[in-house]
Amino acid sequence: MPHDFQMPSAYVERVTARQGRPHTCEVLDGPTTALVVVDMQKYFMVEPFAGACPIARTVVPNVNRLATAVRAAGGRVVWLQMAAPWETETTWSAVRQLYTEGAARARWGSMQPEAEGFELWPDLDVQAEDQRVVKERYSAFITGSSDIEPVLDGIETLLIAGVATNVCCESTARDAMMLNYRVVMVSDASAAATDAEHAASLGNFYLFFGDVQTTSQLLDRLAVGVEGQ
Repeated sequence: MPHDFQMPSAYVERVTARQGRPHTCEVLDGPTTALVVVDMQKYFMVEPFAGACPIARTVVPNVNRLATAVRAAGGRVVWLQMAAPWETETTWSAVRQLYTEGAARARWGSMQPEAEGFELWPDLDVQAEDQRVVKERYSAFITGSSDIEPVLDGIETLLIAGVATNVCCESTARDAMMLNYRVVMVSDASAAATDAEHAASLGNFYLFFGDVQTTSQLLDRLAVGVEGQ
């Protein structure tokens, strides 16, 4: 099962007092909406890979449901994959110092383009019309990380799903908001190592950066948009 998450009522009250409603993204326009699925690769999905977050496998059905709905509404589906070029041990030395020699070999080696860990999880519903973007930093939007922005030309709203909630999902979501996208983190289509990490990330994002909704809420909003076309 996905994380057992409920947004604290005190957070909802604070946000509602500030913006006049609990959710900024009450309406989703299909053609200007994209589902961005972050790093649902074998390295982050299954042991014995060091980055494995097994609960991420439980959100795959919700990710696939959202992908189907976004396509039906005329939106875009983007699958992000984390790569770790060997040169980033030097060019991103700040992250390299967080790993022992053995752990670094495992991380960098598992996220080479030809490595098994780099592959998307096979149960994901990836279609030929979807976009696939490789990134080299936690955030897809930071300069030099990826070429995601041209892929999102004409897109105004991003739905962020994937793994890990509090690392690459949150980093990508925050930077997207800074670039003036409307951003929704999908609470039951993302996963972290623990319930506490997942909850802390979503709570802070909701308070200060954007919206947090469930898969069912977003499916309802997308369906309304399709009916209105």
